[in-house]
Amino acid sequence: MKTLRGTWRRPSVRLALAVLAVIALLAVAGAALAPHDPLTQRPEDLLQGPGAGHLLGTDYLGRDVLSRLLAGTGRSVVGALEAVGTAILLGVLPGLASVWFGRTVEWTAQRAADTLMTMPFTVFAIAVVGALGNGMHQAMLALGLLFAPLYFRVTRAAALGLKQAQYVEAAELMGASRRWILRTHIWSKILPTLAVTTAQAVGQALLVVASLTFLGLGVQPPAPTWGGMLAADLGYLAQQPWAPLLPGAAIMLTVGALNLLADAIRDGGTADHRALARGTSPWRRGRRTRAVPGPAARDAGPDGRILRPADPHQTEAGAGADATAGTGAGAPGARRAEEAHASRHTPDKEAEQRATA
Repeated sequence: MKTLRGTWRRPSVRLALAVLAVIALLAVAGAALAPHDPLTQRPEDLLQGPGAGHLLGTDYLGRDVLSRLLAGTGRSVVGALEAVGTAILLGVLPGLASVWFGRTVEWTAQRAADTLMTMPFTVFAIAVVGALGNGMHQAMLALGLLFAPLYFRVTRAAALGLKQAQYVEAAELMGASRRWILRTHIWSKILPTLAVTTAQAVGQALLVVASLTFLGLGVQPPAPTWGGMLAADLGYLAQQPWAPLLPGAAIMLTVGALNLLADAIRDGGTADHRALARGTSPWRRGRRTRAVPGPAARDAGPDGRILRPADPHQTEAGAGADATAGTGAGAPGARRAEEAHASRHTPDKEAEQRATA
């Protein structure tokens, strides 16, 4: 959670969130913000360019392009979120269960994930739509089922590393339940990894949804979608060569913002782990921690040298060596050493005279 909170401070994340906030607003209220009815056909306004009445022009049936672009945002984004939500439900829980519930569950979940990973997205979605009917929910169910192995492998890899942690093993030895360990120690640690995977998966799902709607799967015409608008504009490139750029730009901005957000969360998690290895926090750069002095630091002198207790057997020898080393001219330390030596070993003259008398 610290990784996710610290990631919001990055400028790139703020830019990505601003773009995604606009897309979310259009997904919720795009149809209400549309200046015209996106389904109304006007034969007298076929293939018009941008103007006062139609800011982005009209299509081959005289429908307002801006209105269709705003109204199609909700279907495209909601479809991608539905597919990713299905993948989370079908991938995260089996990934955790394969780590904590024995080899049988592990083997079964891994074989199912391997089987789903071999299936191509478009072909499988076409097969599901052909069997269950052409609808957005059927197509997104098929897409979420194919995205589930991604969450399964990511969750399983993160949980395997955490299961071998010492604090998790200590909790198991103390009798903690699996539910408590998963809720307390595991879930908060794998949440940043799942956030990165979700941001990338939504972008990929949005591209696949655009591909399916481009082929006419999932949404029945004339309902507007970004992929459907691309397919309709390709037939009139000679009259409006710029028309496919509008839905293409919407897809590009949304997917780019999601990838930028995923990269920032991943980089923040990497920096957090490196800082924890060094014993510092990457999100507290402005704060300075006061180091607790160790025994060596407490015994250091003003110049940083370590002060060791003097050996009583080496005191006189050291003093003599210092005096001998300082006998050069102009060495005040040498003079004081000689005077001290003379005062200890030279007899007092007055005492000698009194003894003679």
